[in-house]
Amino acid sequence: MSKGGKGKTAKKKQTVSDRKQVQYKLVLSETCRVCKTPCAKGMNYLARMQEPGAVGKGVPCILTRTYG
Repeated sequence: MSKGGKGKTAKKKQTVSDRKQVQYKLVLSETCRVCKTPCAKGMNYLARMQEPGAVGKGVPCILTRTYG
């Protein structure tokens, strides 16, 4: 039997693996110090790294956002 009327096609949902992921570069406190547009996360990281004996591995910079 055939249906009457126009057929509708369902849109295919994107799977998790098909979506673009946001990637941020890790920057060190020296980069945050000379940044022209300082952010709260970077300034907090810079303040923590000013203390003697502080060890840091960087902070994700929102200005270096890329979609991959």
